[in-house]
Amino acid sequence: MFKQILKVFFLLNLFCSSLVLAQHSSTAQPAIDAAKAWLAEGDAGNYAASWSKSATVFQSSINAQNWSEALKKVRAPLGKVKTRTLKSAQETTTLPGAPEGNYVVIQFDTVFENQASIETVTPMKEKDGSWKVSGYFIK
Repeated sequence: MFKQILKVFFLLNLFCSSLVLAQHSSTAQPAIDAAKAWLAEGDAGNYAASWSKSATVFQSSINAQNWSEALKKVRAPLGKVKTRTLKSAQETTTLPGAPEGNYVVIQFDTVFENQASIETVTPMKEKDGSWKVSGYFIK
């Protein structure tokens, strides 16, 4: 369970470290809005809700209970979010280990009570046209 999450986090981190991230375009705004709404669920401790609002590909890689347990382990030591600022958003159609699709790799500079971090959130466009988070990484 935790190894699956680490694998997703590792692949996302590998991809993000190879990108030259640019300012986001207006076409990325719906994905950014979806990422912020998704992060708000985690900030409130609603980990199961964050899973249910995730992309199909995300949900197929981990069940809600395992996601909730893993996210709690990662987020609890950080404390509450004090500030979160959009750093970058990069549109792409390919990610390592992920199906072809429309993605936006978003980074936020986030200050938690106990440390500053960079959160990487990757929404993908679902078949119904909605944007849902397919990956999450905290560094």
